[in-house]
Amino acid sequence: MLKISSQRTPDSASLTVEGRLTGPWVLELERAWTSVNATASAPVEVNLTAVSFIGDDGKALLNRMWQQGAVLIANGCCTGHIVKEITGSCPDDDLRIKHN
Repeated sequence: MLKISSQRTPDSASLTVEGRLTGPWVLELERAWTSVNATASAPVEVNLTAVSFIGDDGKALLNRMWQQGAVLIANGCCTGHIVKEITGSCPDDDLRIKHN
């Protein structure tokens, strides 16, 4: 199961993702991302702190999102480790990573 919440203001946009990011739910996040990113005036923040599992398909989507400018927010060993792999960042307990 996956829950995606979006929030928009004139100056920012964010997606909060909860649950498992794998299988058919990857397409749901991609749809939400495409919709929010198309109208965002600043990089979209993608909060992954409540994600419990990320499959290879979810990891591939997060990588594409990061390459397109998403700010990935993660913590914990599972999500944090995957975001570190995607971004090539140094280890931290909490991550807030933007592609340059």
